[in-house]
Amino acid sequence: CNLTLLFSLPQAVAAAEAGVTLISPFVGRILDWYRAHAPEALEPDPGVVSVQRIWQYFKVHGHATEVMGASFRSTAQVLALSGCDLLTISPALLDELAATPGAVEARLDAGRIPEPPAAIRMNEAAFRWALNEDRMASDKLAEGLRLFHADGERLAELLRARAEA
Repeated sequence: CNLTLLFSLPQAVAAAEAGVTLISPFVGRILDWYRAHAPEALEPDPGVVSVQRIWQYFKVHGHATEVMGASFRSTAQVLALSGCDLLTISPALLDELAATPGAVEARLDAGRIPEPPAAIRMNEAAFRWALNEDRMASDKLAEGLRLFHADGERLAELLRARAEA
């Protein structure tokens, strides 16, 4: 199972505790939200920081769920998350990376986590409250669900039309 529409550490912890195989936190979509709603909070990159925190949490607390950073807006974001379990990178960014001189060193290293994150006690009430308190995660999750629903409706219509043809 690959869980997408992931924008926060509480979502990631809940997924890991549920036994999800892979999570895909959306680095660029987090940055997009901050650009639109909190431009004063763009440094350090909030999408990168979110994935770093999730990855570190999983490593410190022994979660087997893999972290695959997704939705990158720049090679700087990709490089900042080098060493992550997996990254899904667009062809355009792969071309830019291929043209960049020098070796890429892993920035994420389980042996070098500066401040090990404390364990989070996750239950439904804690999850709902944490998601409610994170406006970005709440906004982006709701937006993503509406878009997935609309896509599902369009797909169903296409299938109905084809079945009737």
